[in-house]
Amino acid sequence: MALSDSGRKRQRWSPGNGDWEEIKARLPDFPWPSQKGVLALVIAGLLLWAATGIYIVGPGEQGVVLQFGRVLTTTGPGLNYRLPWPVQQSRVVNVEAIQRLEVGFRSDPRRPGTVRTIPTESLMLTGDENIVDAQLIIQYRISEPIRYLFHLRDPLQTLRAATEVALRSRVGNMTIDDVLTVGRAKVQDETRQFLQELMSAYQSGLLITDVKLQAVDAPEQVKDAFHEVVRAREDREKMINQARGYYEDVIPKARGEAQEILRAAEAYKEERTLRARGDAARFSAVLTEYRKAPVVTRTRLHLETVEKLLAKSDKIIMESKGGAGVLPLLPLKDINIRQESSGASKETKGGQP
Repeated sequence: MALSDSGRKRQRWSPGNGDWEEIKARLPDFPWPSQKGVLALVIAGLLLWAATGIYIVGPGEQGVVLQFGRVLTTTGPGLNYRLPWPVQQSRVVNVEAIQRLEVGFRSDPRRPGTVRTIPTESLMLTGDENIVDAQLIIQYRISEPIRYLFHLRDPLQTLRAATEVALRSRVGNMTIDDVLTVGRAKVQDETRQFLQELMSAYQSGLLITDVKLQAVDAPEQVKDAFHEVVRAREDREKMINQARGYYEDVIPKARGEAQEILRAAEAYKEERTLRARGDAARFSAVLTEYRKAPVVTRTRLHLETVEKLLAKSDKIIMESKGGAGVLPLLPLKDINIRQESSGASKETKGGQP
């Protein structure tokens, strides 16, 4: 019982008293459904709830079915069905798409070509205690969806941290010259191998397909001075290569000329040796004849010598005594030819500078 403002007792509400009747009278008429209508609504709701278990796995994707939060099975591309939530759930993962992760910088998708450097990721120490600014792009794909979804709390953050570890370990074993020039390919290859070993050890479900050094340079504060040093080294290498090319061009020629001189000297040696042997043999033969007939041999040698000397002369010597009845026959034609040829040779020599 309750008291009213005037102090009198007020009766509690009950469906039969006048207050309830008054409320019902004031409410509009509402068409409450019948028992069959309620059953139809319940069945429609159950059908809609059951239809939520239908899901589609696209080409290159793989589905993972969970039952009360635990992995139950995996499904392939196509139309698939699982029990509705909260009994079962499904997650769809693309296992063929190549994705990329930027380390040391971030590109702005709203402004293509614009990048923002992350010094805490890009600056690292080389083996010769120099600082280098390296920006890296990792290309990967999901190879094991279950491990990718549930084994690591944040697979991409783990991949970024592992990339820094792999890159710093490779750069730390090389000089800055190697990193900036001939060692870039080696850094990329070794970083990819080491990074894949780390991600496999973490059971991340990721497969590293490629590692690309986007940019490797000295820090911005010393970039100009470092480039001057690099240009000086390049000039030095250029001069060394030019000198090496000149050496490789001149030395073979000099060796060839030396071999040619040696062969000519050897031929001259053989010629002089054979001539000396022939002269010695002739001298021995003459000596033998001289011992047999000294006078005859001396006369013959004298005549042979005179014949050789006079054969080159244009003078004709005729005996003045005796032979007066003999008409000498002179080879005037041959003498004129020799004289003309001799005069022409003298003119040619005189015309030379």
